[in-house]
Amino acid sequence: MRVHACPVRFYYERNETVSESDRYAVCKQVSYHLGVPLDAEAIWDEVLTVRPHIDPAMKEYLGICITACSKQQWKSAKETDVRVVSEKHHLAGMIDRRFEDGTFSIIRAAGAMPIGTYAADRLRIAAISLCLEEMTGTEVRGGDVEHIPDGVSRHHDVQPRDRRQVITAIQKYKSIMDGNLPEPPLNAPCNRCRYKEKCESSVGRRLSELL
Repeated sequence: MRVHACPVRFYYERNETVSESDRYAVCKQVSYHLGVPLDAEAIWDEVLTVRPHIDPAMKEYLGICITACSKQQWKSAKETDVRVVSEKHHLAGMIDRRFEDGTFSIIRAAGAMPIGTYAADRLRIAAISLCLEEMTGTEVRGGDVEHIPDGVSRHHDVQPRDRRQVITAIQKYKSIMDGNLPEPPLNAPCNRCRYKEKCESSVGRRLSELL
């Protein structure tokens, strides 16, 4: 759903491989153990197996995550890394943790907001819910966002506006693939974007005119 944040930037980066950060690698490995006592050495060994060249200083970050997550009880996952798809909406995604009761969670290496959830997380929860509803034939009202560094889990109930934004993002994606370069949204993070100058000179033109 990167296309939702800024469709112009999505176009320029659409062929780039998105690599996970060291922080995400640590948080992801911690997430596999939520619901049972967290063993720092065992988890660090797993991190090294997954990312042999990770910065050794990240072991301290792992300790921070474990300390935070050990302060509350977590549900154990029935399944992890579950791929979900919707043929109707042409969507595909990944659930980080799925639970016995059919609910699910996604994990984040970012800290939690004081209240609520980030817009990108709400959109991802909504998209996954659409996929799950199609796959299971049952209503999915929402999901959890698990902020591993803070040891915080936030539930988000999918709202109609979330589903509308998913539909809009899909439409923007199809338009881009058809060769159209849309205008950036009003609140696009242009000041810290490496494509700022390129974007300002090409907004609203078909990509075929720029190549």
